[in-house]
Amino acid sequence: MSCGMPAFRRSSSCSRSAAPAVWASTKPNWSSTSDTYGTGTGIARTADSPLDLESLGARAAGVPGRVVAIEAVWDGDTVHDWFVLPLAVTADPAGGHPLATIYRDSAVRHLGDEDPGPLHPSAFAADRAGRALAARLSVPFRFAGPDTPGDEAPGRLRAHG
Repeated sequence: MSCGMPAFRRSSSCSRSAAPAVWASTKPNWSSTSDTYGTGTGIARTADSPLDLESLGARAAGVPGRVVAIEAVWDGDTVHDWFVLPLAVTADPAGGHPLATIYRDSAVRHLGDEDPGPLHPSAFAADRAGRALAARLSVPFRFAGPDTPGDEAPGRLRAHG
């Protein structure tokens, strides 16, 4: 009796009902994110967020409430290092809604040969995209602390009715 398992995994007490579960638990997980993406981290990478004005405008139009400002804030983690989140700040309901995630690598690809100067590429791309979107929506733009990545920038814009 094979129990649906290779000979080296079989035992004399193999039962048909337990074999598939045992076999599944011993197989390597070939669909893990580290195998799929080659990062070795087990964290899936998502596609780059679009930073063109039309895409950001469409995302801003889809947030609940009236957009009263566009803001860029730093965020970070141990896998991606520092990155920037452009937010649509809304009133009624008050809140900040991420429109994109701008990682260093995606910012460099987006900027092409353009030199961000002393700014982190993510900050440069977020500042440019955020200002353009804010101008299109006729709302203020704010990026507290674009010069230095960190999560201790001054308080965020507040939505006022």
